[in-house]
Amino acid sequence: MTEETTLEVPLVALRPAVEAVLMVADQPLDATSLATAAGYPVEEVTRVLEELAAEYDEQQRGFELRHVAGGWRYSTREEYAAVVEKFVLEGQQARLTQAALETLAVVAYMQPVSRARVSAVRGVNVDGVMRTLLTRGLVEEAGTDGEHGAHLYRTTTYFLERIGITSLDELPDLAPFLPEMSDIDFDLDATMGSVAAVDEAP
Repeated sequence: MTEETTLEVPLVALRPAVEAVLMVADQPLDATSLATAAGYPVEEVTRVLEELAAEYDEQQRGFELRHVAGGWRYSTREEYAAVVEKFVLEGQQARLTQAALETLAVVAYMQPVSRARVSAVRGVNVDGVMRTLLTRGLVEEAGTDGEHGAHLYRTTTYFLERIGITSLDELPDLAPFLPEMSDIDFDLDATMGSVAAVDEAP
């Protein structure tokens, strides 16, 4: 990279730019990646990262900026781990939304199924809802579609425990059975009485 390219006039301020990128990263980012994203020299980015880490420590923020696995990432400060754990566990007990129950019903009756198929049945994007179901332990990955390579999902044993059955064979039969994707006319209300039991179980 030439000096002229490296020192192009940045479009954004460095400190907030670094914070913004780190906030959405799902893995540690090294200084070079951050420098490329923000348009600043690596040395300057490294200096700002160290300053931010020291600043968060001095301010005793609930999070910290750590250098791990060859990169930088935000993490919860250890002394607040118990608070975060309590919040997460309480969230696990929260009632599922109607959208989550409907999505769970589709997975239960069509599994293993891809997100795209679930979205097609419901008529809306289900990415956020699927993440919720995965976090709650009600749905898990079940390999990939051999034809398209899409991730497949299925219900978990925890789902069976919450709904009060020992096998998927005990789910009520759908009448009529789910049609093919080319002719979907699936009324989810027919299944909600069974799957909603997930919310009612102790």
